[in-house]
Amino acid sequence: MMVIRHICSTLILAGASLALATPVSAETSVADRTFTHTLDNGMKIIVREDHRAPVMVSQVWYRVGSSYEHAGVTGVSHVLEHLMFKGTDKVPSGEFSKLIARYGGSENAFTSYDYTGYYQVMSATNLPLSIELEADRMQNAIMPDEEFAKEIEVVKEERRLRTDDKPNSVAYERFMAAAYLSSGYHNPVIGWMHDLDNMTGQDARNWYRQWYVPNNAILVVVGDVNAKEVFGLASRYFGPIPAGDLPKRPLNKEVAGKGERRIEVAIPAKIPTLYVGYNVPGINTATDATDVYALRMLAGVLDGGYSARIETEMVRNQGIAASAGAGYGGFALGDTLFYFSGVPSEGYSVEQLEEAFEQQIERLQTELADPAELERVKAQIISGIIYQQDSISSQANQIGRMEAIGRSWREADTMVDKLSAITPQQIQAAARKYLIPDNKTVAILKPQPL
Repeated sequence: MMVIRHICSTLILAGASLALATPVSAETSVADRTFTHTLDNGMKIIVREDHRAPVMVSQVWYRVGSSYEHAGVTGVSHVLEHLMFKGTDKVPSGEFSKLIARYGGSENAFTSYDYTGYYQVMSATNLPLSIELEADRMQNAIMPDEEFAKEIEVVKEERRLRTDDKPNSVAYERFMAAAYLSSGYHNPVIGWMHDLDNMTGQDARNWYRQWYVPNNAILVVVGDVNAKEVFGLASRYFGPIPAGDLPKRPLNKEVAGKGERRIEVAIPAKIPTLYVGYNVPGINTATDATDVYALRMLAGVLDGGYSARIETEMVRNQGIAASAGAGYGGFALGDTLFYFSGVPSEGYSVEQLEEAFEQQIERLQTELADPAELERVKAQIISGIIYQQDSISSQANQIGRMEAIGRSWREADTMVDKLSAITPQQIQAAARKYLIPDNKTVAILKPQPL
């Protein structure tokens, strides 16, 4: 079970990645091998046939995550993810995982800001088992208070280990809370400890009944399967489950910037760290989708590997940063961040590091990116997108992620063309429009004696 955390809503799904040696045939596009169907109860089924090996990945995505939560129940999406393995009347606690393992498969789950997912990677012949088990726990999960009492302590210990005992994680969490004033991204995926302390089993059960319904779910299957057979299995097992009355989804829009926000996190630590974020739109909130692709290319110019500007100039040439980076994840449910983070080299301060970042931004705003530099960045980003097709799990993740944030999996087919079309002028315009003081949040981890 995993909490997927990210500084800018970019979700790197830590699923089972099954790389296949034989490339996907260029003769058959992914669109020709991808089939969709919606059940009468509103559940969407997406199947991509990939017959290179006798395996498949089956994923159920629920359109709910920590950004849907409100004060008092933060972390409930992740707690519910844990409880979904506690069994049903048909499958006792712990038996789900044992069944998958017995048939040579692997399984896990993940919670993020915008969605929660469950997956199995198995021999394609075992797909019926996977679908039957997921349909059973969609409707019949048992979450007795005694199981909740044990699992909430597991989650609290997870929070202590991953966040409270790590200075950088504490600083990052407070940075996010300062950067997101009005959207659900303000809250950590794992929840605030005081909410976990006060959460009840009934809170989790209410969340389950509210959001774990077929008209809020997507079944994604990729691998050595037949789409019609998958649709038949989905209809048989998920079809009888009644649709639910869904609450209104959160908007996750940020308030307009009205000045820079700056915080210091003074806690015991060894190394100072700088976090800088700019509130920017995502694919669902941008008035012009071109801005999303321009910001993605802008991030690549700054931090697209060894030859990118931050690594070349700030780390190697100037030596200001021991480590530094930048990024942007535009494919989110709401507004997101363009971020910078770094650790100053010995003899340099976080203030000097921040000034170096500012100089990089000013250069982007006043000078056009070199065409050769831009072509290198495009090639790097696009090759990464294309190489994802060699993994059935990566393909499924891409489909599910797009659909879970309210987009279409088909948009991934046009992503390469849209990125390729971005010009130096559009990158400059995006830097001028969004990387401005009114959109800026700064957090500094200020080490105190250990």
